[in-house]
Amino acid sequence: MRDIRSEKDPQIAAVVKVIASVSPDILLINGFDYDLNGIALAAFTDRLQNAGASYPYHFALRPNTGLRTGLDLDGDGRTETPRDSQGYGVFSGQNGMAIISKLPIIADNALDFSAMRWLDLPGAHLPQRGGKPFPSVEAQAIQRLSTTGHWVVPVRLAGGTILRVLAFHATPPVFDGPEDRNGLRNADEIRFWQVYLNGGLQAQSPEPPFVILGDANLDPIDGQGRHEAIVSLLQDTRLQDPKPTSEGGIIASRQQAGVNLSHRGDPAMDTSDFPDSPGPGNLRLDYVLPSADLRVTGAGVFWPPEDGDVAKASRHRLVWVDVVVDR
Repeated sequence: MRDIRSEKDPQIAAVVKVIASVSPDILLINGFDYDLNGIALAAFTDRLQNAGASYPYHFALRPNTGLRTGLDLDGDGRTETPRDSQGYGVFSGQNGMAIISKLPIIADNALDFSAMRWLDLPGAHLPQRGGKPFPSVEAQAIQRLSTTGHWVVPVRLAGGTILRVLAFHATPPVFDGPEDRNGLRNADEIRFWQVYLNGGLQAQSPEPPFVILGDANLDPIDGQGRHEAIVSLLQDTRLQDPKPTSEGGIIASRQQAGVNLSHRGDPAMDTSDFPDSPGPGNLRLDYVLPSADLRVTGAGVFWPPEDGDVAKASRHRLVWVDVVVDR
């Protein structure tokens, strides 16, 4: 709140400028700390309004990040570290998710799957070490699938059509051991959407139109992780991949070189700018995937060739897609 209201924090100023420049109708923000009454989010949207981008509708639920469990979830023999929370977090609500919109959000009809246990996901790939559940049977019995959350949030479009926003933020598939706990969890967090679309959960699968928005933390080709999870989602015929690009991603990849030189993916489609030595380099991690019935009229990654604000705002870039509802 201090940094938002002071108008002196350079990162917040940069984030405001980036959002105001693109001015999407519906926006998922990842890495926004949660508070019960949405006070910080309201203050942030006040900043946006002062910058010419009005977002009267807000939505945020308590994330799994920082939600203490009292158990050792990472197998290090301790029980009260940030990695022992349902999702990594120094405090409850750290790095949560928020949706802001120029169009009405029907919050009462939103679905929140964030409390679903990982082992309850059909076909769950749970980590093992030495042929035994890792880190323990007790830990797997309470471990939630969602690192941050999985939401289905209805938004009323002009004309009355309901667009369902399927939002998530998956764990990075790194920072673990040979059991690949984070890699497996990342893949299942992504696979969750196909299970949901297949009717594999108790909740009814969503009627189109809908759009999946989120930081999957997984590139289809480069970097670490189980690439087949995001490839399968991108190839799902119920969805479409607009393949957003930017000129800035190409330029950054050339200038930074390093590990980027070994990448096989198209740098124009990168959405994140990570260190190259050591580090994974620039990757495509962030996605906007409309349902197949929507007509895509434009898409891109907001990464101008010469704009220091995008770097100040985040290691990730804003991904946008324009769609038309033919109804």
